[in-house]
Amino acid sequence: MVKHLIGNISEIDPKGSRTVVLEGTEIALFRLSDGDILAVENKCPHKGGKLSEGMVCGKDVHCPLHDWKIDLRSGCVQEPDTGKVGTYEVEVDPVSGAIYCLTES
Repeated sequence: MVKHLIGNISEIDPKGSRTVVLEGTEIALFRLSDGDILAVENKCPHKGGKLSEGMVCGKDVHCPLHDWKIDLRSGCVQEPDTGKVGTYEVEVDPVSGAIYCLTES
């Protein structure tokens, strides 16, 4: 696994989001109310809506275009809709707040 430095936790407001581009893919980072940082591809599988602009409820994000509900942990679209977005494993350094995205290459 390769660790890519993609930001710092101080750059994301609590309950906020931010986008980064990693290896040509736009990724949405979400800082949840419990402090978790989750990362998914920033594109709804339905019509390509920017998930970083959606409303987060718990560990789900609602696409801002057509309200598709996507689980930020698995990337799976919730019923009755279907589909999936890419998810990314992240690590946060507890001392520096650095956020790393882990990839295969």
